[in-house]
Amino acid sequence: MELQLEYFLILAAGLFCIGIYGLVTSRNVVRVLMSVELLLNAVNLNLIGFSSFIDPVEIKGQVFSVFVIIVAAAESAVGLAIILAIYRNRNTVDMEQFNLLKW
Repeated sequence: MELQLEYFLILAAGLFCIGIYGLVTSRNVVRVLMSVELLLNAVNLNLIGFSSFIDPVEIKGQVFSVFVIIVAAAESAVGLAIILAIYRNRNTVDMEQFNLLKW
């Protein structure tokens, strides 16, 4: 049985909705970063699904999704470094307490 495009789109939409919900409702910075990763993984699923549906011979969508994964890994590394630096100063990871850049 061949996987159809609808299955990819349904799974990606579910991941995207979970990511948006976590992004909007969470006050913890680590959860916000995890929600952003879920959003990027949903985009990767769409890229791979459409690439295999439109042109199964070429792997343009798969290559582009690998670049998205690389950028997401760099984003999470920089984000976690910033979170650790703020945690050392404020002793909290609550988003409401991050007012270091306010005047």
